[in-house]
Amino acid sequence: MKQQLAAGIDIGGTNTVFGLVDAAGNILFKETVSTEHFPLPEDLSDAVCERIKKAFLPFSDTYTFAGAGIGAPNGNYFKGTIESAANLKWKGVIPLASLFSERLNSKVILTNDANAAALGEMIFGGAKGMKDFIFITLGTGLGSGIIANGETIYGHDSFAGEIGHVIMFTDGRQCGCGRKGCLETYCSATGIKRTYTDLLMNNSEKTNGKVISFDSKYIYEKALAGEETAIEAFNYTGSILGLALANSAVYTSPEAIFLFGGLALAGDFIFKPTIESFEKNLLQVYKNKIKILPSQLKENDAAILGAASLIWKEINGN
Repeated sequence: MKQQLAAGIDIGGTNTVFGLVDAAGNILFKETVSTEHFPLPEDLSDAVCERIKKAFLPFSDTYTFAGAGIGAPNGNYFKGTIESAANLKWKGVIPLASLFSERLNSKVILTNDANAAALGEMIFGGAKGMKDFIFITLGTGLGSGIIANGETIYGHDSFAGEIGHVIMFTDGRQCGCGRKGCLETYCSATGIKRTYTDLLMNNSEKTNGKVISFDSKYIYEKALAGEETAIEAFNYTGSILGLALANSAVYTSPEAIFLFGGLALAGDFIFKPTIESFEKNLLQVYKNKIKILPSQLKENDAAILGAASLIWKEINGN
């Protein structure tokens, strides 16, 4: 009996990555194309599906094609559509799952990228065996996927679980969503850059009046070198993130919360203040019960594994 392969496709504003994944989470093929090079979603689906079909041919003697999972911004799981994604050039409602399904002649399941990554953690990562956990992506923004009783929380319209857009400070920092004070404006690569900049401005002697350009990795390197301002930026970020996670825990009482993304790679600089704030702000009944852990997914593979997990979850029923 032949084994099965699933395709995992992650559509981002800059690049689209896709690959073929077996039941053990091995990526047998991987490729990247520029999303921006395809002005129409039909053009992207044509190109990606042709590459997937061509890549599958050498495996067709030993595998059957199980279908494709797609992770995408503003992905609607129920409808298989992308709806008004701010960082994509395609406007309005795009029936993306059906475009791919027609070209692959196979089942296609779509959800937003953070939900897909959460499934990847459950099937291939550190959440194996867990039925209740929260997955947080700390990238340019803050994405989240919430798993309860083994199922992704979608809400009535597929857009539930946007922890990054919980308002932490009324009239706080301007968010890309149009509101102010959202969590992701403080707890993300973009957020910590803003915090570090503000701290430097308050301590202008640190820059000697010079304007510097930096990213979150630079702040991490400064913290490693012992710079107080960089460490303070991480502590502030962690304090806000811990509070937000403590508030989130009351809804589903998760077994664990996984942190993923560039900011999570800062290790103790972000984990220590986050855990301290988390435990400090937890309701007593939850204290010392919920672990905050680094994701076990490799950063370069997480998007593909997460998207493919949409198919594997349906096949395995877990």
